Amino acid sequence: MRTSLTPFSPFRGITSLQDQINRLFNEGFDRTSEGANLTVWAPAVDIYETEHNLVVKADLPDIKPEDLDIRVENNILTIRGERKFEKKVEENNYLRVERAYGSFSRSFSLANTVNTEAIQADYQNGVLSLSIPKREEAKPKQIKVRVEGKPAAESKPVAAAATK
Repeated sequence: MRTSLTPFSPFRGITSLQDQINRLFNEGFDRTSEGANLTVWAPAVDIYETEHNLVVKADLPDIKPEDLDIRVENNILTIRGERKFEKKVEENNYLRVERAYGSFSRSFSLANTVNTEAIQADYQNGVLSLSIPKREEAKPKQIKVRVEGKPAAESKPVAAAATK
């Protein structure tokens, strides 16, 4: 039976507590009477790394691409936008409204190993995909191993350690 121990951190959860307090104050003071029943939301995001890119995927259904603002400033990627409440149906006819509407903003720190000048954005089926290429010096390099008396043998690429 394998047991794992997690070291005690007195500051664990403080960030999320601060986010919750900020959200509470923003919800209380930033709303108009029209949007009072709309919840604050943040789209779900997946971030993963491939050999040559950092990939960010965000679920943004019912958001028009022209309502998105994607920026990189000081190696911070920020995705902003707004999902607008559609007035096609009378408010009195709604039995339940569970989807969140309104403005959102998500920010992520990028490592210095990516090329922020060559980001590509694609929006398809409600999913925003950002492909951020790695700088050449951050890509894995293939190193040939020489054995005494024999020519260098092919080896598998060694991944460069990237700081996140």
